[in-house]
Amino acid sequence: MERRNFIKSALLGGLAGAASLRGNGLLGATSMSVSQDNDLVAVMGGEPAQMYKKAIEAMGGMSRFVKKGQKIVVKPNIGWDKSPELAANTNPELVAAIVKDCFAAGASEVTVFDNTCDEWQACYRNSGIENAAKSAGAKMAFAHDEKYYKTVKLPKAVRMKEVKIHEAIVDCDAWINVPILKNHGGARMTISMKNFMGIVWDRRYMHANDLQQCIADCSTYDKMPVLNIVDAYRIMTQNGPKGKSPEDVQMPKALFASTDIVAVDAAAVRFFAQFRDMKVEEVSHIGLAEKMRIGTSDLSKLKVERIRLG
Repeated sequence: MERRNFIKSALLGGLAGAASLRGNGLLGATSMSVSQDNDLVAVMGGEPAQMYKKAIEAMGGMSRFVKKGQKIVVKPNIGWDKSPELAANTNPELVAAIVKDCFAAGASEVTVFDNTCDEWQACYRNSGIENAAKSAGAKMAFAHDEKYYKTVKLPKAVRMKEVKIHEAIVDCDAWINVPILKNHGGARMTISMKNFMGIVWDRRYMHANDLQQCIADCSTYDKMPVLNIVDAYRIMTQNGPKGKSPEDVQMPKALFASTDIVAVDAAAVRFFAQFRDMKVEEVSHIGLAEKMRIGTSDLSKLKVERIRLG
C-alpha cells in the first residue's frame, strides 16, 4: 500500500490495531462537542498549532489548567540534537502555541526545559524549540548540572523511592507535559510517562534498576502534570529514541490530550500500532502505572472526543 493511502486508512481506523479505539469514539464519527468534561481528546489531520487549538477547546480551555498569576512549566522532549523533521523532539510550533496560550490564560511566567541526552545547547537550538519558546515569551531553563535538581521522596514508588527533580518543576505552580510519540529501544515507547526522564537527574539509576518500573515510579510524584499533550504530527517508528534517518519517520498529523497520563499513553500506543506492530502490554510501564492506580488504560471508562480536521 502506498504511504499516503496507508496513512489515510490508519486515520479512518481501518487497521487492526485501532479496533479498541473505534469502540471508544477515538476513530469514529466526525463530531465535536466542546466540553471540559472530556477525559481524552484526539485530533487528526491538521498543523500542530491548529490541532492544539481544537484539542484545548475540547478539554475546556487552557484556563481550566492555568490560573492567573501562576508560574508554569511546559516540558517538551528536547533530548536530541536533531531538526524537527526527524521527529526526535517535540514539534516547536506546538510548544510555541502552548506557551502563548498559558500567557493568554494569565500565567505570570512560563519556563521550558529538558534534561537533554545530546549536548544541551545544540539540542535547544537545533530542535527549534528554544527559538519558538522564547519568541512566544517563555524562558529556557538550564538543566545540564545536578545543582538545578532537588531531592524528592516518592513514597508510593516500588523501586525508585527518591529522585532528584528539576527545580523548575518543584517550584512551579503547574506544569504541562508535551512529549512526542516515538519508538524507544529500551522502554519500547517514549510518550508522556517516559518524558519524566527529562525532569530527573538520576537517569543512570533508572536504566540500571528496572527502567519500566522506575518510569512508573516517577509518575507517583505528587506534582503531576495538569495536562499531557502528545505530539504525533510526526512520529518516529523505528531506531528510537534518536533515529538514524528520515526513513524512521512517518507523518500522520495527530495529537492527543488528557489529564490521565496512563490513558493518553495507552491511546497513543494503539495509534502507533497502525504504523508499526506494538501492543500496550509491551510498553510495560503503562500496565505497571495502572496497577499503581495512577490512571487507566481502559478508554471505555473515559469520555473521549475525536476531532478530524480538513
